[in-house]
Amino acid sequence: MAGISLPPLDLSGGEPIYRQLAGMLRAEIESGRLRAGDRLPPTRELAARLKLNRATVSAAYEILENSGLITGHVGRGSFVAGAALALPGPEGPERKWSWSDRLGAPPEPPAADAAGVEFRFDSSRPAAELFPTAEFRAACEEALRHHARQILELGSPVGYAPLRRYLLEDARRQSLAREDDDLLVTSGCQQAIDLLARLLAGPGDTVLVEDPIYPGLKNVFQRGQCKVAGIPVGESGMDLDALEQAIARLRPRLVVVTPSFQNPMGTTMPEAARRRLLKLADAAKLPVIENDIYGDLRYRGSPLPPLKEMDRSGLVIRIKSLSKLAFPGLRVGWVLANSAVIRMLAEAKQLADLHSDQLAQAALLRFLESGRMDGHRKKMLRAGSARLEAVLLACEAHLPAGSAFTRPEGGVNLWVDLPRQVDTTSMLAKAAARGVSYAPGPVFAVAREARHSLRLSFAGLDPVRIGAGVKRLGDLFREEIGHARPARPAALAPAMV
Repeated sequence: MAGISLPPLDLSGGEPIYRQLAGMLRAEIESGRLRAGDRLPPTRELAARLKLNRATVSAAYEILENSGLITGHVGRGSFVAGAALALPGPEGPERKWSWSDRLGAPPEPPAADAAGVEFRFDSSRPAAELFPTAEFRAACEEALRHHARQILELGSPVGYAPLRRYLLEDARRQSLAREDDDLLVTSGCQQAIDLLARLLAGPGDTVLVEDPIYPGLKNVFQRGQCKVAGIPVGESGMDLDALEQAIARLRPRLVVVTPSFQNPMGTTMPEAARRRLLKLADAAKLPVIENDIYGDLRYRGSPLPPLKEMDRSGLVIRIKSLSKLAFPGLRVGWVLANSAVIRMLAEAKQLADLHSDQLAQAALLRFLESGRMDGHRKKMLRAGSARLEAVLLACEAHLPAGSAFTRPEGGVNLWVDLPRQVDTTSMLAKAAARGVSYAPGPVFAVAREARHSLRLSFAGLDPVRIGAGVKRLGDLFREEIGHARPARPAALAPAMV
């Protein structure tokens, strides 16, 4: 194995890395460059050589072993099997049952272990010390004291009736709900996206999403065998010229957009851009899923109307939760849409899980009705404002020359473009060794080139720790740039006239 050179792995986020590695090793075996009896490197050694997670190499070896190409021996290692072992059919040995053969190999494991990481910029959840634990405990006790029997009965797939009434009335007060709208409670926004994907898009349908985009959203549509087309996102949100061209060219089934404090970039669509998006959607009769999970987290500037409020055609479907404001683990979200959509979603939800947890819904309702949420919201906005200011100042002070970053007015994320010498995926392990984590750009990319980009999520750290963590990252990236070999000057091209 020492004399064999494997081609570079593609880290752009297409085929999983463990499958790429398994395919490369298979090619080495089938070509004869690795022969029967040859010993493969230990997983730890090969992982270090290729700068991968050890679990990634183990997953690749498992594919080869299940295919009969290699055999593993406890205490001795993995060896290329004899030629007969790789042949299917009655002449070969009986193959052992493998769930990997039936289900496919498991998802790619994370590249860096978060254990021991002091400064975590990779998670967009709020800081645990800001959770309203005592207030929520009181809300749970009150809900159980007065409504235990109703809560513990089987419920409706559309949600706990008192919470649905509260949320729908609140939406009407804010001019978000049309006369023919209804509301369904889901187990978080992720389930809302999943149910909507099942209802509105099928295999082969084109879905337009922002690029870069939250991977949980992209993956839902890809798992449903949809064609996911990315529309570039800039400082003013989705590029509407590109959207208009994509609508004409691709004839999509729907478009999904996060107009306020988009994940991962943190950018917000101006009101004029929102109006143009709705005009484009109306002309094409194109449903719009508005992900408004971050809209409550505005720290600067003036609020903008949600797409649902501006919609005059009934095409906008709004999904919402309070997970970024208060309760990431509560898993209560909701969908506001035309009543025909809600009826179909209710049927799909009943098949999936009957209904969302009623104790969680009842406790959330009590938290809202009691006024506790109003006090907590004010605390979170003060904390978020201080954290946003800290991360913007830290990026300005500590990122290497040539870097650019978004400047959100709210939310929990911002996007950083680093000099081209920095590959943010390959730098993850080095950052973790220095006690810092982040989310590399390729995780969020649809078609965008994002090797030198990353997302910083600032909600989970206090301002002092934000400054210290960004400084460590800046020092690391400057070192990487300093070690990079300078590019050879290109020959001058003839002038274009």
